[in-house]
Amino acid sequence: MNRVWVLVGQRARRDWRQLAVWIVGTAALAYLSFTGVAESFGTAQERQALIATALANPVILLFRGLPSGTGQSELMVFLILPWLAMLAAFMSSFLAVRHTRAEEEPGRAELVSATPAGRTAPIVATIVHGVLANAILAALVAGAFLLTGSDIEGSVLVGIATGSVGVAFLGVGLFAAQLIRTSRGANALSVWTLLVSFVICGIGNAVGTPSDDLTRMQSSWLTWLSPFGWAENTRAFDENAWWPAGLCLALGFVLAGVSVALTTARDLGGSFVAERGGRVTAPATLSTPTGLVWRLTRGSIAGWAVGGLLVGMLSTTLAGVVEEIGADNPAIEQILAQISGSGDLQQATITTFYTMLGILAACCAVQIVCRARQEESHGTAEVVLAAVVGRVRWLAGYLTVALVGLVAVIVAGAAGSLLGLASQGGDDQLARTVLITGAGQVAAASVFLALTALAFVLAPRLTIALGWTLVILGMVLGMFGPIFGFPEWLTQLSPMASAPVVQGDDVDLQGLGWLILAVGVGVGASLVLMRRRELTAGG
Repeated sequence: MNRVWVLVGQRARRDWRQLAVWIVGTAALAYLSFTGVAESFGTAQERQALIATALANPVILLFRGLPSGTGQSELMVFLILPWLAMLAAFMSSFLAVRHTRAEEEPGRAELVSATPAGRTAPIVATIVHGVLANAILAALVAGAFLLTGSDIEGSVLVGIATGSVGVAFLGVGLFAAQLIRTSRGANALSVWTLLVSFVICGIGNAVGTPSDDLTRMQSSWLTWLSPFGWAENTRAFDENAWWPAGLCLALGFVLAGVSVALTTARDLGGSFVAERGGRVTAPATLSTPTGLVWRLTRGSIAGWAVGGLLVGMLSTTLAGVVEEIGADNPAIEQILAQISGSGDLQQATITTFYTMLGILAACCAVQIVCRARQEESHGTAEVVLAAVVGRVRWLAGYLTVALVGLVAVIVAGAAGSLLGLASQGGDDQLARTVLITGAGQVAAASVFLALTALAFVLAPRLTIALGWTLVILGMVLGMFGPIFGFPEWLTQLSPMASAPVVQGDDVDLQGLGWLILAVGVGVGASLVLMRRRELTAGG
Protein backbone atom coordinates (compact mmCIF):
# COMPACT_ATOMS: atom_id res chain seq x y z
CA MET A 1 0.00 0.00 0.00
CA ASN A 2 2.94 2.31 0.68
CA ARG A 3 3.93 1.98 -3.00
CA VAL A 4 0.45 3.12 -4.02
CA TRP A 5 0.76 6.29 -1.94
CA VAL A 6 4.21 7.00 -3.39
CA LEU A 7 2.67 6.85 -6.88
CA VAL A 8 -0.25 9.01 -5.73
CA GLY A 9 2.28 11.62 -4.58
CA GLN A 10 4.04 11.45 -7.94
CA ARG A 11 0.76 12.01 -9.76
CA ALA A 12 -0.15 14.91 -7.48
CA ARG A 13 3.18 16.64 -8.13
CA ARG A 14 2.75 16.16 -11.85
CA ASP A 15 -0.88 17.26 -12.07
CA TRP A 16 -1.36 19.89 -9.41
CA ARG A 17 -1.30 22.88 -11.76
CA GLN A 18 -3.82 21.60 -14.27
CA LEU A 19 -6.03 20.07 -11.59
CA ALA A 20 -5.99 23.40 -9.76
CA VAL A 21 -7.25 25.09 -12.93
CA TRP A 22 -10.04 22.51 -13.37
CA ILE A 23 -11.13 22.49 -9.72
CA VAL A 24 -10.85 26.20 -8.90
CA GLY A 25 -12.35 27.14 -12.26
CA THR A 26 -15.37 24.89 -11.69
CA ALA A 27 -15.96 26.26 -8.18
CA ALA A 28 -15.53 29.84 -9.43
CA LEU A 29 -18.08 29.19 -12.19
CA ALA A 30 -20.58 28.03 -9.55
CA TYR A 31 -20.07 31.12 -7.39
CA LEU A 32 -19.95 33.73 -10.16
CA SER A 33 -22.94 32.21 -11.90
CA PHE A 34 -24.98 32.45 -8.71
CA THR A 35 -24.11 36.15 -8.44
CA GLY A 36 -25.16 36.81 -12.03
CA VAL A 37 -28.42 34.90 -11.70
CA ALA A 38 -29.26 36.67 -8.44
CA GLU A 39 -28.95 40.01 -10.22
CA SER A 40 -30.91 38.94 -13.31
CA PHE A 41 -33.67 36.98 -11.52
CA GLY A 42 -33.85 38.54 -8.08
CA THR A 43 -37.61 38.27 -7.54
CA ALA A 44 -39.81 35.19 -7.23
CA GLN A 45 -41.91 36.37 -10.19
CA GLU A 46 -38.86 36.58 -12.46
CA ARG A 47 -37.66 33.14 -11.41
CA GLN A 48 -41.08 31.60 -11.90
CA ALA A 49 -41.35 33.15 -15.37
CA LEU A 50 -37.97 31.68 -16.33
CA ILE A 51 -38.89 28.20 -15.10
CA ALA A 52 -42.25 28.36 -16.88
CA THR A 53 -40.53 29.40 -20.10
CA ALA A 54 -38.08 26.50 -19.75
CA LEU A 55 -40.93 24.04 -19.26
CA ALA A 56 -42.62 25.43 -22.36
CA ASN A 57 -39.51 25.12 -24.51
CA PRO A 58 -37.75 21.73 -24.30
CA VAL A 59 -34.71 23.15 -26.10
CA ILE A 60 -33.78 24.96 -22.88
CA LEU A 61 -34.01 21.71 -20.93
CA LEU A 62 -31.60 20.03 -23.36
CA PHE A 63 -28.80 22.34 -22.26
CA ARG A 64 -29.79 22.99 -18.66
CA GLY A 65 -30.87 20.78 -15.76
CA LEU A 66 -34.05 19.54 -14.14
CA PRO A 67 -36.43 22.26 -12.80
CA SER A 68 -37.19 21.59 -9.14
CA GLY A 69 -38.72 24.81 -7.82
CA THR A 70 -38.45 28.57 -8.12
CA GLY A 71 -36.23 29.38 -5.15
CA GLN A 72 -32.94 31.10 -5.88
CA SER A 73 -30.83 28.07 -5.01
CA GLU A 74 -33.13 25.68 -6.89
CA LEU A 75 -32.94 27.89 -9.97
CA MET A 76 -29.15 27.97 -9.75
CA VAL A 77 -28.96 24.16 -9.63
CA PHE A 78 -31.25 23.95 -12.66
CA LEU A 79 -29.04 26.31 -14.67
CA ILE A 80 -25.53 25.23 -13.71
CA LEU A 81 -25.38 21.69 -12.25
CA PRO A 82 -25.12 19.85 -15.62
CA TRP A 83 -22.17 22.01 -16.63
CA LEU A 84 -20.40 21.66 -13.29
CA ALA A 85 -20.82 17.89 -13.65
CA MET A 86 -19.54 18.03 -17.25
CA LEU A 87 -16.36 19.82 -16.17
CA ALA A 88 -15.82 17.22 -13.44
CA ALA A 89 -16.36 14.45 -15.99
CA PHE A 90 -13.85 15.90 -18.46
CA MET A 91 -11.27 16.39 -15.72
CA SER A 92 -11.66 12.83 -14.46
CA SER A 93 -11.70 11.01 -17.79
CA PHE A 94 -8.61 12.87 -19.02
CA LEU A 95 -6.84 12.14 -15.72
CA ALA A 96 -7.64 8.43 -16.01
CA VAL A 97 -6.27 8.10 -19.54
CA ARG A 98 -3.25 10.30 -18.85
CA HIS A 99 -1.98 8.06 -16.05
CA THR A 100 -2.79 4.72 -17.67
CA ARG A 101 -2.81 4.33 -21.45
CA ALA A 102 -0.75 7.49 -22.08
CA GLU A 103 1.96 6.06 -19.81
CA GLU A 104 2.01 2.75 -21.68
CA GLU A 105 2.48 4.25 -25.15
CA PRO A 106 6.00 5.68 -24.59
CA GLY A 107 7.05 2.76 -22.35
CA ARG A 108 7.10 4.59 -19.00
CA ALA A 109 4.54 2.20 -17.52
CA GLU A 110 6.85 -0.71 -18.28
CA LEU A 111 9.60 0.87 -16.18
CA VAL A 112 7.25 1.29 -13.21
CA SER A 113 5.90 -2.26 -13.56
CA ALA A 114 9.45 -3.59 -13.47
CA THR A 115 9.86 -2.22 -9.93
CA PRO A 116 8.29 -3.84 -6.82
CA ALA A 117 5.20 -1.68 -7.54
CA GLY A 118 4.04 -4.33 -10.04
CA ARG A 119 1.18 -4.13 -12.57
CA THR A 120 -1.75 -3.05 -10.40
CA ALA A 121 -0.22 -0.37 -8.15
CA PRO A 122 -0.18 2.32 -10.90
CA ILE A 123 -3.86 1.96 -11.79
CA VAL A 124 -4.88 1.76 -8.12
CA ALA A 125 -2.88 4.95 -7.51
CA THR A 126 -4.71 6.57 -10.43
CA ILE A 127 -8.06 5.60 -8.87
CA VAL A 128 -7.07 7.06 -5.50
CA HIS A 129 -5.73 10.20 -7.19
CA GLY A 130 -8.92 10.70 -9.20
CA VAL A 131 -11.21 10.13 -6.22
CA LEU A 132 -9.25 12.63 -4.11
CA ALA A 133 -9.39 15.22 -6.90
CA ASN A 134 -13.17 14.84 -7.14
CA ALA A 135 -13.52 15.01 -3.36
CA ILE A 136 -11.70 18.36 -3.34
CA LEU A 137 -13.83 19.53 -6.27
CA ALA A 138 -17.01 18.53 -4.41
CA ALA A 139 -15.88 20.39 -1.29
CA LEU A 140 -15.09 23.60 -3.18
CA VAL A 141 -18.36 23.54 -5.15
CA ALA A 142 -20.26 23.04 -1.88
CA GLY A 143 -18.27 25.91 -0.38
CA ALA A 144 -19.12 28.15 -3.34
CA PHE A 145 -22.84 27.56 -2.74
CA LEU A 146 -22.44 28.12 1.00
CA LEU A 147 -20.77 31.49 0.32
CA THR A 148 -23.92 32.57 -1.53
CA GLY A 149 -26.02 31.94 1.57
CA SER A 150 -27.57 28.64 0.43
CA ASP A 151 -28.50 26.10 3.11
CA ILE A 152 -25.95 23.52 4.20
CA GLU A 153 -27.63 20.27 3.16
CA GLY A 154 -28.43 21.41 -0.37
CA SER A 155 -24.97 22.93 -0.86
CA VAL A 156 -23.22 19.76 0.26
CA LEU A 157 -25.48 17.68 -1.98
CA VAL A 158 -24.68 19.82 -5.05
CA GLY A 159 -20.98 19.32 -4.37
CA ILE A 160 -21.35 15.57 -3.93
CA ALA A 161 -23.51 15.28 -7.05
CA THR A 162 -20.84 17.10 -9.06
CA GLY A 163 -17.99 15.02 -7.68
CA SER A 164 -19.89 11.75 -8.06
CA VAL A 165 -20.31 12.35 -11.80
CA GLY A 166 -16.57 12.91 -11.92
CA VAL A 167 -15.99 9.55 -10.22
CA ALA A 168 -18.34 7.85 -12.70
CA PHE A 169 -16.34 9.17 -15.65
CA LEU A 170 -13.08 8.37 -13.92
CA GLY A 171 -14.26 4.77 -14.24
CA VAL A 172 -15.25 5.37 -17.87
CA GLY A 173 -11.78 6.70 -18.68
CA LEU A 174 -10.05 3.79 -16.94
CA PHE A 175 -12.22 1.27 -18.79
CA ALA A 176 -11.65 2.98 -22.16
CA ALA A 177 -7.90 2.86 -21.54
CA GLN A 178 -8.09 -0.92 -21.23
CA LEU A 179 -10.05 -1.33 -24.46
CA ILE A 180 -8.25 1.01 -26.86
CA ARG A 181 -4.61 0.79 -27.92
CA THR A 182 -3.84 4.53 -27.99
CA SER A 183 -4.43 7.35 -25.53
CA ARG A 184 -5.99 9.41 -28.31
CA GLY A 185 -8.51 6.67 -29.00
CA ALA A 186 -9.23 6.14 -25.30
CA ASN A 187 -9.84 9.86 -24.82
CA ALA A 188 -12.12 9.92 -27.87
CA LEU A 189 -14.17 7.00 -26.54
CA SER A 190 -14.46 8.68 -23.12
CA VAL A 191 -15.50 12.03 -24.60
CA TRP A 192 -18.13 10.50 -26.86
CA THR A 193 -19.53 8.50 -23.94
CA LEU A 194 -19.72 11.75 -21.98
CA LEU A 195 -21.43 13.68 -24.77
CA VAL A 196 -23.95 10.93 -25.51
CA SER A 197 -24.77 10.68 -21.79
CA PHE A 198 -25.27 14.44 -21.60
CA VAL A 199 -27.58 14.48 -24.63
CA ILE A 200 -29.58 11.48 -23.38
CA CYS A 201 -30.12 13.27 -20.08
CA GLY A 202 -31.16 16.46 -21.87
CA ILE A 203 -33.64 14.64 -24.09
CA GLY A 204 -35.01 12.81 -21.05
CA ASN A 205 -35.65 16.15 -19.36
CA ALA A 206 -37.09 17.72 -22.50
CA VAL A 207 -39.74 15.01 -22.99
CA GLY A 208 -40.60 14.79 -19.29
CA THR A 209 -43.89 15.80 -17.64
CA PRO A 210 -44.21 19.36 -16.24
CA SER A 211 -46.19 20.03 -13.07
CA ASP A 212 -49.49 21.86 -13.27
CA ASP A 213 -48.08 24.93 -11.52
CA LEU A 214 -45.12 25.06 -13.97
CA THR A 215 -42.41 24.94 -11.28
CA ARG A 216 -41.11 21.37 -11.65
CA MET A 217 -40.39 18.78 -14.30
CA GLN A 218 -40.69 15.03 -13.83
CA SER A 219 -38.00 13.57 -16.07
CA SER A 220 -38.68 10.61 -18.35
CA TRP A 221 -37.05 7.20 -18.04
CA LEU A 222 -34.33 8.24 -20.51
CA THR A 223 -32.77 10.47 -17.87
CA TRP A 224 -32.07 7.43 -15.68
CA LEU A 225 -29.75 6.02 -18.34
CA SER A 226 -27.22 8.82 -17.73
CA PRO A 227 -24.97 9.75 -14.78
CA PHE A 228 -25.93 13.37 -15.48
CA GLY A 229 -29.57 12.40 -14.96
CA TRP A 230 -28.72 10.70 -11.66
CA ALA A 231 -26.98 13.86 -10.44
CA GLU A 232 -29.88 16.10 -11.48
CA ASN A 233 -32.45 13.86 -9.80
CA THR A 234 -30.82 14.52 -6.42
CA ARG A 235 -32.93 17.72 -6.63
CA ALA A 236 -30.72 19.68 -4.24
CA PHE A 237 -32.48 22.35 -2.13
CA ASP A 238 -35.83 20.68 -2.92
CA GLU A 239 -36.11 16.95 -2.17
CA ASN A 240 -32.41 16.56 -1.27
CA ALA A 241 -32.37 12.93 -2.46
CA TRP A 242 -28.90 11.50 -1.79
CA TRP A 243 -29.26 8.03 -3.28
CA PRO A 244 -29.02 8.98 -7.00
CA ALA A 245 -25.49 10.29 -6.37
CA GLY A 246 -24.71 6.84 -5.00
CA LEU A 247 -25.50 5.39 -8.45
CA CYS A 248 -22.73 7.54 -9.95
CA LEU A 249 -20.26 6.41 -7.29
CA ALA A 250 -21.26 2.78 -7.77
CA LEU A 251 -20.79 3.00 -11.56
CA GLY A 252 -17.38 4.60 -11.14
CA PHE A 253 -16.10 2.04 -8.64
CA VAL A 254 -17.48 -0.92 -10.61
CA LEU A 255 -15.77 0.25 -13.80
CA ALA A 256 -12.58 0.96 -11.85
CA GLY A 257 -12.64 -2.55 -10.38
CA VAL A 258 -13.21 -4.09 -13.81
CA SER A 259 -10.33 -2.01 -15.19
CA VAL A 260 -7.97 -3.32 -12.48
CA ALA A 261 -8.97 -6.88 -13.36
CA LEU A 262 -8.47 -6.23 -17.09
CA THR A 263 -5.03 -4.76 -16.43
CA THR A 264 -3.86 -8.08 -15.00
CA ALA A 265 -5.42 -10.04 -17.87
CA ARG A 266 -3.66 -8.33 -20.80
CA ASP A 267 -0.11 -7.70 -21.91
CA LEU A 268 1.42 -4.36 -21.04
CA GLY A 269 0.85 -2.12 -24.06
CA GLY A 270 -1.84 -4.42 -25.41
CA SER A 271 -5.57 -3.78 -25.68
CA PHE A 272 -8.83 -5.68 -25.98
CA VAL A 273 -9.87 -3.89 -29.17
CA ALA A 274 -7.34 -4.88 -31.81
CA GLU A 275 -5.87 -2.25 -34.09
CA ARG A 276 -6.85 -2.48 -37.72
CA GLY A 277 -4.11 -3.76 -40.00
CA GLY A 278 -2.56 -1.30 -42.43
CA ARG A 279 -2.56 -1.55 -46.22
CA VAL A 280 0.34 -3.15 -48.03
CA THR A 281 0.67 -0.18 -50.41
CA ALA A 282 0.01 3.48 -49.67
CA PRO A 283 -2.61 5.39 -51.70
CA ALA A 284 -1.55 8.34 -53.83
CA THR A 285 -3.13 10.80 -51.40
CA LEU A 286 -0.38 10.08 -48.87
CA SER A 287 2.18 11.64 -51.18
CA THR A 288 1.31 15.12 -49.87
CA PRO A 289 1.43 16.44 -46.28
CA THR A 290 -2.23 17.49 -46.51
CA GLY A 291 -3.19 13.96 -47.55
CA LEU A 292 -1.30 12.57 -44.58
CA VAL A 293 -3.13 14.91 -42.19
CA TRP A 294 -6.45 13.86 -43.72
CA ARG A 295 -5.56 10.20 -43.24
CA LEU A 296 -4.67 10.79 -39.59
CA THR A 297 -7.78 12.81 -38.75
CA ARG A 298 -10.59 11.54 -40.98
CA GLY A 299 -11.93 9.23 -38.28
CA SER A 300 -12.33 12.02 -35.74
CA ILE A 301 -13.87 14.29 -38.40
CA ALA A 302 -16.43 11.59 -39.14
CA GLY A 303 -17.23 11.31 -35.45
CA TRP A 304 -17.76 15.06 -35.04
CA ALA A 305 -19.87 15.10 -38.22
CA VAL A 306 -22.14 12.39 -36.83
CA GLY A 307 -22.59 14.53 -33.72
CA GLY A 308 -23.41 17.50 -35.94
CA LEU A 309 -25.97 15.45 -37.87
CA LEU A 310 -27.76 14.51 -34.63
CA VAL A 311 -27.75 18.10 -33.36
CA GLY A 312 -29.15 19.30 -36.69
CA MET A 313 -31.94 16.73 -36.67
CA LEU A 314 -32.91 17.67 -33.11
CA SER A 315 -33.01 21.37 -34.01
CA THR A 316 -36.03 20.92 -36.29
CA THR A 317 -37.73 17.71 -35.15
CA LEU A 318 -38.03 18.86 -31.53
CA ALA A 319 -40.57 21.47 -32.58
CA GLY A 320 -43.16 18.68 -32.59
CA VAL A 321 -42.41 17.96 -28.93
CA VAL A 322 -42.95 21.64 -28.11
CA GLU A 323 -46.36 21.59 -29.78
CA GLU A 324 -47.34 18.35 -28.04
CA ILE A 325 -46.45 19.68 -24.59
CA GLY A 326 -48.35 22.88 -25.30
CA ALA A 327 -51.44 20.90 -26.34
CA ASP A 328 -51.35 18.86 -23.12
CA ASN A 329 -51.00 21.87 -20.81
CA PRO A 330 -53.05 25.03 -21.50
CA ALA A 331 -50.77 27.16 -19.31
CA ILE A 332 -47.74 26.20 -21.38
CA GLU A 333 -49.72 26.79 -24.56
CA GLN A 334 -50.37 30.36 -23.40
CA ILE A 335 -46.68 30.93 -22.69
CA LEU A 336 -45.74 29.56 -26.11
CA ALA A 337 -48.12 32.04 -27.72
CA GLN A 338 -46.39 34.86 -25.83
CA ILE A 339 -42.80 33.94 -26.67
CA SER A 340 -43.18 32.48 -30.16
CA GLY A 341 -44.81 35.30 -32.13
CA SER A 342 -44.85 34.58 -35.88
CA GLY A 343 -42.54 31.62 -36.05
CA ASP A 344 -39.89 33.21 -33.82
CA LEU A 345 -39.90 30.28 -31.38
CA GLN A 346 -38.84 27.84 -34.09
CA GLN A 347 -36.14 30.21 -35.30
CA ALA A 348 -34.90 30.66 -31.73
CA THR A 349 -34.85 26.87 -31.37
CA ILE A 350 -32.67 26.50 -34.46
CA THR A 351 -30.36 29.32 -33.31
CA THR A 352 -29.89 27.66 -29.91
CA PHE A 353 -29.04 24.29 -31.45
CA TYR A 354 -26.74 25.86 -34.01
CA THR A 355 -24.78 27.58 -31.26
CA MET A 356 -24.08 24.07 -29.96
CA LEU A 357 -23.34 22.93 -33.51
CA GLY A 358 -20.81 25.74 -33.87
CA ILE A 359 -19.12 24.59 -30.66
CA LEU A 360 -18.87 21.03 -32.02
CA ALA A 361 -17.34 22.37 -35.24
CA ALA A 362 -14.86 24.46 -33.25
CA CYS A 363 -13.92 21.39 -31.20
CA CYS A 364 -13.24 19.46 -34.41
CA ALA A 365 -10.99 22.21 -35.76
CA VAL A 366 -9.12 22.72 -32.47
CA GLN A 367 -8.52 18.98 -32.14
CA ILE A 368 -6.92 18.85 -35.61
CA VAL A 369 -4.64 21.84 -34.94
CA CYS A 370 -3.69 20.31 -31.60
CA ARG A 371 -2.78 17.16 -33.53
CA ALA A 372 -0.04 19.20 -35.20
CA ARG A 373 1.37 20.00 -31.76
CA GLN A 374 1.21 16.34 -30.75
CA GLU A 375 3.07 15.30 -33.91
CA GLU A 376 5.72 17.91 -33.14
CA SER A 377 6.14 16.93 -29.48
CA HIS A 378 6.34 13.21 -30.33
CA GLY A 379 9.03 13.85 -32.94
CA THR A 380 7.07 12.53 -35.94
CA ALA A 381 6.81 16.01 -37.49
CA GLU A 382 10.58 15.97 -38.00
CA VAL A 383 10.28 12.97 -40.32
CA VAL A 384 7.85 14.86 -42.56
CA LEU A 385 9.83 18.11 -42.49
CA ALA A 386 13.04 16.24 -43.33
CA ALA A 387 11.54 15.62 -46.78
CA VAL A 388 10.87 18.35 -49.33
CA VAL A 389 8.14 19.89 -47.14
CA GLY A 390 8.45 23.41 -45.73
CA ARG A 391 7.13 24.46 -42.35
CA VAL A 392 4.46 26.72 -43.84
CA ARG A 393 3.19 24.01 -46.17
CA TRP A 394 3.14 21.51 -43.28
CA LEU A 395 1.07 23.82 -41.04
CA ALA A 396 -1.15 24.85 -43.96
CA GLY A 397 -2.05 21.19 -44.41
CA TYR A 398 -3.39 21.00 -40.85
CA LEU A 399 -5.29 24.28 -41.19
CA THR A 400 -6.83 23.18 -44.48
CA VAL A 401 -8.02 19.87 -43.08
CA ALA A 402 -9.27 21.63 -39.91
CA LEU A 403 -11.34 23.99 -42.06
CA VAL A 404 -12.70 21.06 -44.07
CA GLY A 405 -13.55 19.30 -40.82
CA LEU A 406 -15.48 22.16 -39.28
CA VAL A 407 -17.37 22.77 -42.54
CA ALA A 408 -18.22 19.05 -42.64
CA VAL A 409 -19.69 19.27 -39.14
CA ILE A 410 -21.85 22.28 -40.04
CA VAL A 411 -22.93 20.73 -43.37
CA ALA A 412 -23.88 17.51 -41.57
CA GLY A 413 -25.91 19.55 -39.09
CA ALA A 414 -27.67 21.44 -41.87
CA ALA A 415 -28.42 18.15 -43.63
CA GLY A 416 -29.92 16.77 -40.43
CA SER A 417 -32.05 19.89 -40.00
CA LEU A 418 -33.33 19.72 -43.56
CA LEU A 419 -34.14 16.03 -43.13
CA GLY A 420 -36.09 16.91 -39.99
CA LEU A 421 -38.01 19.59 -41.88
CA ALA A 422 -38.70 17.21 -44.76
CA SER A 423 -40.18 14.66 -42.35
CA GLN A 424 -42.61 17.36 -41.18
CA GLY A 425 -43.67 18.46 -44.64
CA GLY A 426 -40.99 21.10 -45.24
CA ASP A 427 -40.87 24.81 -44.44
CA ASP A 428 -38.99 27.19 -46.77
CA GLN A 429 -38.64 29.89 -44.10
CA LEU A 430 -37.06 27.52 -41.59
CA ALA A 431 -34.85 26.00 -44.31
CA ARG A 432 -33.56 29.52 -45.01
CA THR A 433 -32.91 29.99 -41.30
CA VAL A 434 -30.95 26.72 -41.19
CA LEU A 435 -28.70 27.67 -44.10
CA ILE A 436 -27.99 31.24 -42.96
CA THR A 437 -27.40 30.30 -39.32
CA GLY A 438 -25.17 27.40 -40.37
CA ALA A 439 -23.06 29.66 -42.59
CA GLY A 440 -22.65 32.08 -39.71
CA GLN A 441 -21.43 29.32 -37.42
CA VAL A 442 -18.78 28.35 -40.00
CA ALA A 443 -17.28 31.83 -39.56
CA ALA A 444 -17.60 31.63 -35.75
CA ALA A 445 -15.94 28.21 -35.49
CA SER A 446 -13.14 29.33 -37.83
CA VAL A 447 -12.12 31.96 -35.26
CA PHE A 448 -11.12 29.20 -32.84
CA LEU A 449 -9.13 27.52 -35.61
CA ALA A 450 -7.20 30.76 -36.20
CA LEU A 451 -6.60 31.44 -32.50
CA THR A 452 -5.34 27.90 -31.86
CA ALA A 453 -3.02 28.17 -34.87
CA LEU A 454 -1.59 31.39 -33.43
CA ALA A 455 -1.10 29.69 -30.07
CA PHE A 456 0.69 26.82 -31.82
CA VAL A 457 3.14 29.22 -33.48
CA LEU A 458 3.70 31.64 -30.59
CA ALA A 459 3.44 29.36 -27.54
CA PRO A 460 3.66 25.75 -28.78
CA ARG A 461 3.75 24.15 -25.32
CA LEU A 462 0.46 25.88 -24.44
CA THR A 463 -1.33 24.99 -27.69
CA ILE A 464 -3.62 22.28 -26.32
CA ALA A 465 -4.44 24.09 -23.07
CA LEU A 466 -5.12 27.44 -24.77
CA GLY A 467 -7.09 25.94 -27.64
CA TRP A 468 -9.55 24.07 -25.45
CA THR A 469 -9.75 26.87 -22.87
CA LEU A 470 -10.80 29.32 -25.58
CA VAL A 471 -13.54 26.93 -26.75
CA ILE A 472 -14.86 26.58 -23.19
CA LEU A 473 -14.82 30.36 -22.67
CA GLY A 474 -16.62 30.87 -25.97
CA MET A 475 -19.26 28.33 -24.94
CA VAL A 476 -19.76 29.87 -21.48
CA LEU A 477 -20.04 33.43 -22.80
CA GLY A 478 -22.21 32.51 -25.80
CA MET A 479 -24.64 30.18 -24.06
CA PHE A 480 -24.68 31.47 -20.48
CA GLY A 481 -23.83 35.15 -20.81
CA PRO A 482 -27.39 36.48 -21.25
CA ILE A 483 -28.82 34.28 -18.46
CA PHE A 484 -26.00 35.06 -16.03
CA GLY A 485 -26.41 38.77 -16.62
CA PHE A 486 -22.99 39.32 -18.23
CA PRO A 487 -22.55 42.71 -19.97
CA GLU A 488 -23.47 42.60 -23.64
CA TRP A 489 -19.94 43.57 -24.72
CA LEU A 490 -18.56 40.58 -22.78
CA THR A 491 -21.11 38.18 -24.27
CA GLN A 492 -20.33 39.42 -27.77
CA LEU A 493 -16.68 38.41 -27.31
CA SER A 494 -17.84 34.87 -27.99
CA PRO A 495 -17.75 34.22 -31.76
CA MET A 496 -20.91 32.11 -31.39
CA ALA A 497 -22.80 35.09 -29.97
CA SER A 498 -21.54 37.35 -32.79
CA ALA A 499 -22.57 35.05 -35.66
CA PRO A 500 -25.44 36.12 -37.97
CA VAL A 501 -28.98 35.16 -36.91
CA VAL A 502 -32.37 35.23 -38.63
CA GLN A 503 -35.11 37.30 -37.01
CA GLY A 504 -38.38 36.89 -38.82
CA ASP A 505 -37.74 37.83 -42.45
CA ASP A 506 -34.61 39.83 -41.67
CA VAL A 507 -31.00 38.71 -41.21
CA ASP A 508 -28.93 40.33 -38.45
CA LEU A 509 -25.30 40.05 -39.58
CA GLN A 510 -24.06 41.13 -36.11
CA GLY A 511 -20.26 40.80 -36.03
CA LEU A 512 -19.77 38.80 -39.25
CA GLY A 513 -17.24 41.28 -40.61
CA TRP A 514 -15.15 41.10 -37.45
CA LEU A 515 -15.27 37.31 -37.48
CA ILE A 516 -14.00 37.14 -41.06
CA LEU A 517 -11.27 39.69 -40.27
CA ALA A 518 -10.17 37.73 -37.19
CA VAL A 519 -9.94 34.50 -39.17
CA GLY A 520 -7.98 36.10 -41.99
CA VAL A 521 -5.51 37.86 -39.68
CA GLY A 522 -5.08 34.85 -37.40
CA VAL A 523 -4.48 32.31 -40.16
CA GLY A 524 -2.26 34.66 -42.16
CA ALA A 525 -0.15 35.60 -39.14
CA SER A 526 0.29 31.99 -38.06
CA LEU A 527 1.55 30.96 -41.52
CA VAL A 528 3.93 33.92 -41.77
CA LEU A 529 5.35 33.39 -38.28
CA MET A 530 5.72 29.65 -38.86
CA ARG A 531 8.46 30.33 -41.43
CA ARG A 532 11.00 31.16 -38.71
CA ARG A 533 9.79 29.09 -35.78
CA GLU A 534 12.00 26.26 -34.58
CA LEU A 535 10.48 22.89 -33.73
CA THR A 536 9.75 22.43 -30.03
CA ALA A 537 9.74 18.74 -29.24
CA GLY A 538 9.28 18.84 -25.47
CA GLY A 539 6.26 19.78 -23.36
